[in-house]
Amino acid sequence: MTTTRSGPAAEPLVHRLAAFAAGARDRGLPARLRAEAAERVLDCLGNSLLARDESAPRAVLAVARDWGGTGPAHVIGSHEKLAVPAAALVNGTLAHAMDFDDSHMLSVLHPSAAVIPAALAVAEATGACGPQLLDAVTVGTEVCIRLGIAGYDPDLGNSLFFERGQHATSICGTLGAAVATAMLLGADEDTIGAALGIAASTGAGLLEANRTGGTVKRVHCGWAAHAGVAAAQLARAGITGPPTVLEGRFGFFRAWCGDRARPEAVLDGLGERWETSEIIVKPYPCNHFTHPGIDAALRLRALGVRGEDVVHGELRVPTAMHRTIGEPGPAKATPATGYAAAFSGPFTVATALLGGGGLGVWFDDFTDAAAHDPARRTLAGLIRCVPDPALDALFPTRLPAVLRVGTRDGQTHEIQVETSKGGPDAPLTTTEKERKFRLSAGTALPPRRADAVLRAVRALPEGGSAAGVLALCSPEAAPEPSRPSPARPPAA
Repeated sequence: MTTTRSGPAAEPLVHRLAAFAAGARDRGLPARLRAEAAERVLDCLGNSLLARDESAPRAVLAVARDWGGTGPAHVIGSHEKLAVPAAALVNGTLAHAMDFDDSHMLSVLHPSAAVIPAALAVAEATGACGPQLLDAVTVGTEVCIRLGIAGYDPDLGNSLFFERGQHATSICGTLGAAVATAMLLGADEDTIGAALGIAASTGAGLLEANRTGGTVKRVHCGWAAHAGVAAAQLARAGITGPPTVLEGRFGFFRAWCGDRARPEAVLDGLGERWETSEIIVKPYPCNHFTHPGIDAALRLRALGVRGEDVVHGELRVPTAMHRTIGEPGPAKATPATGYAAAFSGPFTVATALLGGGGLGVWFDDFTDAAAHDPARRTLAGLIRCVPDPALDALFPTRLPAVLRVGTRDGQTHEIQVETSKGGPDAPLTTTEKERKFRLSAGTALPPRRADAVLRAVRALPEGGSAAGVLALCSPEAAPEPSRPSPARPPAA
């Protein structure tokens, strides 16, 4: 493990991060960064509304109700209000429950799903204005991402967190949420540093559920948001953390990543190069490694290539991506469930070629019934997914793919995608972002209400408030005053 400086004169990383956060809050961030943050808030709210009736968020809400009491912070998509940490727990679970939240490639994590729910709850409780909310969101996600980047091993070509079975999204997200919360609470540098030190002891998340099942991963970002809020509140009350909590002998990086982490990456270009601007918004509700193949298939379809006319195909992707979406080949061509189909290169390409929903493929393309659709399975069986070492150099900062198909008329068609849609090099258009939001929010809100949320979020860089936005995310008709809602048992 290397550091940028050594010896007694080295300033601890948490001190540098705390100064960065306090300075950003006091000076304010540029309009460009605030506008980018507003788009991420919009995406997070849409994803959360989409997940409102899912079993995991409902179970978490039932637990939060059992804790008792009300508070100043809305549950997204409801008139119900909870204490700030409880609201952060429920809303963070909503934000990540559909696996549709944004991503950052080099850090190998989802940066918004813990930070934004925490910031929204605290901003509503404190009455923070739109720019204050967006500055806290931006800095919190920047810290989260940079911690993840420090755990990326270039030689390994992967995150050390991931390789060791740890969910960097929730581990680093706890610290990002703590920073955002502390900023909104008006904490000074020492208190922000203490919040980081406390959060480093409370963030967690294991990836075993990806292997053998369980719904706990859907709660990871909720717990990270909850723990981040609690860390900042504890710091404000006088609890402190070790100044060397990140780089120390028994600190964050050594505990999670062993001796191969790069703590110097946390400070590299801090405040000058914003990693938040590299965040990718997901246009399709499936594993991110499938996205460039879907992009290529949609381009072929736009050129007139019909899935019914394809007689063979080859999807080439980087080696690391192939391990997730191409192996084992027979299982990827014939996914057993809708969930498995969302991790299949051949199936997602086949779906896009045949014509899926949403922006190209949508949730109804990944039901168990859709996974067993004969037309999709037949076409998926004609498409080989292979690793291409020539594409490895572009990964992970870009997600490339090459799709080549042959058709019944003897022609061969090829599309090369250097990076998937949704990031800074291939951003979604305003129309595409709005369509994703309306499709997602439309599951919980009528169209005019969804449009009102969209307008309110887009106005945050100039004013407005989290309270105003979250009130619009609730159903139009407020319930009549009555007894507290009874706790609902976890859905089966």
